Amino acid sequence: MRWSLYPGYMAVTGISGAAGSGGSAARPPLTDCRARDVLQRVGDKWSVFVIDRLGQGSQRFNELRRSIDGITGRMLTVTLRGLERDGLVARTVHPVIPPRVDYELTPMGATLLATIEQLVDWADSHADDIYTARSHYDLRHAPDEAPCPDDDSECAGQPAACED
Repeated sequence: MRWSLYPGYMAVTGISGAAGSGGSAARPPLTDCRARDVLQRVGDKWSVFVIDRLGQGSQRFNELRRSIDGITGRMLTVTLRGLERDGLVARTVHPVIPPRVDYELTPMGATLLATIEQLVDWADSHADDIYTARSHYDLRHAPDEAPCPDDDSECAGQPAACED
């Protein structure tokens, strides 16, 4: 298997899986542009959170924004439009004053829910382990860095904060 790096994404080329083992056919190369395009949409961090939240039921824009820590209104708009365009989210405008707009998963979007929930649960249950592993790695691989500038007392002992 060969890994190829390109700006913005990594492509895996070659045959994955064992050819002929157990009578099953080998998986095709993972270079299909269509599959990559779909995976970019559903694998985007904001899409994962939006799909997870909409799995709880129909929600309004501001409900979603408040429930997803760190997302901006602009990024939520872009994410919802992309998910709607791909047929994963339905947008319903109710004819009332003031206008009311609800978002919900489509039947196709709901098919992703179990996978996304498993991913979010896995991340939750392993977060402490990952942060501990990062800390150990950073201690072993911390480069000898120049001291922080005198005018930035907050970065004392925090090499990452010294970088621009």
